[in-house]
Amino acid sequence: QGQLVESGGGLVQAGDSLRLSCAASGRTFSSYAMGWFRQAPGKEREYVAGISLNGDSPYYPADSVKGRFTISRDNALNTVYLQMNSLKPEDTAVYYCAAGGSHVLPHLYHYWGQGTQVTVSS
Repeated sequence: QGQLVESGGGLVQAGDSLRLSCAASGRTFSSYAMGWFRQAPGKEREYVAGISLNGDSPYYPADSVKGRFTISRDNALNTVYLQMNSLKPEDTAVYYCAAGGSHVLPHLYHYWGQGTQVTVSS
C-alpha cells in the first residue's frame, strides 16, 4: 500500500514563503500524476496544483495561486513539492498531497496524504 506524507507547513506572516514536501513510499509514484489540494475551515476542498508524470506539465487550476505557487517533483526521491510565495491570509488551509491518474482531472486522484496545516497571519 502506498503512503504519502506531507511536511513543511507552519505559521507564517503574510508575504512570507513556504515549501511543502510530499514524500511517497510503498509504490512507484513516478507512475502517477501528483497534485496538491487545500481545504480551509468551512470551505470545499480546492485543487491547487498538479504535475504530470515526468514533471513537464504543471497545472494550476486555482487562479488565486497562479504566479505565486510552483509545483515540482523529483521522481528519484519520490517527492513532490509546492513552493508557495507571497502568502496571503486566504491561503490558510490544510494542504493535502495526492497521487492519481491525471494532473488535469482531479477526480482521478485516489491516493491521499494526511495533510499539513498552513496558517498565514496578516
